[in-house]
Amino acid sequence: MQISDLPYPDPGVPDARSGPRFLWWLGRGQLGGQARSLAWGLVHFCGVAGLPYTVGVGVEAVVDRDGSGLLLAGGLLLLFGAAISAGDAMLHRTAVTNWITAAARVQQLLARKTAELGSALTRRVAAGEVTTVSTGDVEKIGWFVEAVSRFLAAAFAVVAICVGLLFYAPAIGVVVAAGVPVLALSVLPLLPRATRRADLQREKAGRATELASDTVAGLRVLRGIGGEELFLGRYREASQEVREAAVRSARMWALISAIQVLLPGALLITVVWYGAVLVRDGRLAVGELVAAFSAVATMLYPLRHFEEIAQAYSFSRPSAARAARVLSLTRTEDGAENGAEGAAAGPAAAPAPGGDLYDPGTGLLAPGGRFTAVVCGDPDLAGRLAERLGGHPVDGAGAAAPVLLGGVALDELALDAARGLVLVQDKDPVLLSGTLRELFDVPASGSVTAAAALAAARCGDVLDALLQSAPEGVEDPMDARITERGRSLSGGQRQRLALARSLVTDPEVLVLDEPTSAVDSHTEARIAQGIAGLRAGRTTVVLASSPLLLDRADRVVLVHEGKAVAAGTHRELMRGEPRYRAVVTRETEEEQRSAASGASVPGVPAVPGAPAVPAEELTGIEESA
Repeated sequence: MQISDLPYPDPGVPDARSGPRFLWWLGRGQLGGQARSLAWGLVHFCGVAGLPYTVGVGVEAVVDRDGSGLLLAGGLLLLFGAAISAGDAMLHRTAVTNWITAAARVQQLLARKTAELGSALTRRVAAGEVTTVSTGDVEKIGWFVEAVSRFLAAAFAVVAICVGLLFYAPAIGVVVAAGVPVLALSVLPLLPRATRRADLQREKAGRATELASDTVAGLRVLRGIGGEELFLGRYREASQEVREAAVRSARMWALISAIQVLLPGALLITVVWYGAVLVRDGRLAVGELVAAFSAVATMLYPLRHFEEIAQAYSFSRPSAARAARVLSLTRTEDGAENGAEGAAAGPAAAPAPGGDLYDPGTGLLAPGGRFTAVVCGDPDLAGRLAERLGGHPVDGAGAAAPVLLGGVALDELALDAARGLVLVQDKDPVLLSGTLRELFDVPASGSVTAAAALAAARCGDVLDALLQSAPEGVEDPMDARITERGRSLSGGQRQRLALARSLVTDPEVLVLDEPTSAVDSHTEARIAQGIAGLRAGRTTVVLASSPLLLDRADRVVLVHEGKAVAAGTHRELMRGEPRYRAVVTRETEEEQRSAASGASVPGVPAVPGAPAVPAEELTGIEESA
């Protein structure tokens, strides 16, 4: 795989059981690139290893006044120099290619997992951890993959130098061969402590990133309640903890680096002293001493890669563990256990159009082709229910049976099929930057035009505002640009554009969670009418508590304490279900007791069987709306 071939057609199925297993899987997937990098590394380091021998031949030729020997030394120097230059250039090229391709593979895997899990990802993994994995961790994993081939080539060069000295100058080669393993293994006792400190630093950095993300996301609210300085102070404390952990980690690595300089220096001094003794006694030639000295001095360069691979692994292991933890997540809680069986069985066939949507966990039934409204007293419960209806079970709900569409479990469908059948719009939908035309360039049935969806969502004033703020020459509001996350629009305008985008997709089942919470009552009534008209004959589920929306629904279901306890029309439930009336009218407990004792509650019959209050008073919908 070359950089020009990215992205991967298929990044593969990772081994996400642990960080080391994930690194091993990533390395196995790049054996070709690693082999090329190792080959060029051997060329480079063999050239480095041959320099001491060349120097020894040259010195011996000068001492013996041997012209042919000097010519041989010059030829070898030219050959080894070319090998060093070419090998170094190509080693760098292939190693960086390994790094980039490994990072790209991990990023593709993370992007695929994000698309698979959707909004459930940030509920099961902290947002700061996801950010850390997709940025810094990817780089550190790529660093380790890059360093492996250089380390193997360097290790081969060190072994070659030691073996060469044993044959070229056995007396001093024994000293070098005995000292090199000590140099290579001297830092091993310090690596566990260095790794722990690096892990602690990464953990604190992840917490600081998460705190920063939460602070930025809630900055407007924090300013409103005067808590901005409090959270900024917490971030300062977290930042100082990260700094202290980084300093402690750097001290340990500085100690390791110092040992890697001190011990080779001691070996070099030992070789010079012992070699000088051997030369004085006539047991070693001057050229052999110079060659031995050059070999030990040259060996310091490949030995640095021993420290690099140790440091790269120490930093990449926790990064790989975090990446594996994200990549091991599945659509369902038991997906990891039953993944092999599910893969063997294959995805289920898509249900026939018009089937009912049924949630066994709550008992909620949304008949096919009808507009169903769901009332929950708990907004968090409504959000979790919306995710379940979309086939995304949340933590704590994994034991419940999967949601059924037309009798087929959504969890058993292929991901693309499930997403195409059921679309969920949550409370805070995101608008991507770009033109309005690009915003509506989404997978859709083609039956609903953008103009019809915008009209149903009552976006006329939004189009006018976009056209007024557009640059000169833009005459079509569909060509007007939307800023990042729609910051230039009000909350109600963003909400209506997101609703129009959901309507234009025209899915088999559309689930809307509080789609009109940020608009005024008059606009809300018109939107309710637009949704009912545009989605006629299609299954629509709206989680809301506004009477303006509830009165437009064909069927209203009350979910109380996680169970569907009542169903009917809005008017029927207002008359006969006190729990429903309490949620919709925001009745207090005192008002409920007054109603039960016979006292009148505005807009609600005091006694069952009493004459119905006119619809205009119950719902607040005027005929003109």
